[in-house]
Amino acid sequence: MKFPGEAAERVARVLLTRGAASVSELAGELHLSPQAIRRSLSGLEDAGMVQSHERVPFGPAPAKRRGRPSSSYSLTAEGRNAFSQSYDDLALESLQFIERNFGRENVRAFASERASRILTGETISEIVASLNAAGFEATFESANMTGQLCQHHCPVIDAARAYPELCEEETRILGEALGSHPTRLATLAQGNAICTTLIPIAQLSKNSSHHTHIEKEEVPA
Repeated sequence: MKFPGEAAERVARVLLTRGAASVSELAGELHLSPQAIRRSLSGLEDAGMVQSHERVPFGPAPAKRRGRPSSSYSLTAEGRNAFSQSYDDLALESLQFIERNFGRENVRAFASERASRILTGETISEIVASLNAAGFEATFESANMTGQLCQHHCPVIDAARAYPELCEEETRILGEALGSHPTRLATLAQGNAICTTLIPIAQLSKNSSHHTHIEKEEVPA
């Protein structure tokens, strides 16, 4: 599936990185007028690649403001697939081959080994960086006593939909790496707008001796 123009693809790429954004946020990041952003969003919505929300579809509720709240936009499954369909197809075929020839239990063994290779590091900053290097467009944000790890993109979403072991082992290895007990609340593979994992901040502070900053962190890919 192709994007409806170069400008629309630029808008979609920002949404892929951020997860969701308003017209004003997109205009500021891309240095375009709000009118130009709205034209691109309209084309993306017509193509089924973008959806609008009354509020950001993840994270804490924004503070109430006077006037009509700004709409937020995020990619649909079709929009995300436009960025990485060929890689995802190969991943799905590989897992199907493993299941047919070696049994489903070896799918989990593969998922565990893969998660261990992707999730490198001992601090949340290092984990976010490793996820971004693998194409997951991850961010971390603290909220009270719990941190929220968000993955705005999944390069193997179809494979994860067919084989949830990929998500399950990723969560398990994440907990081992950080010495915490993360809770996966939502995944792109299940049809949610974003992958969301809650991580107890107190456990991070206790178990990571050189972890010093857990406010909002966004590590670029």
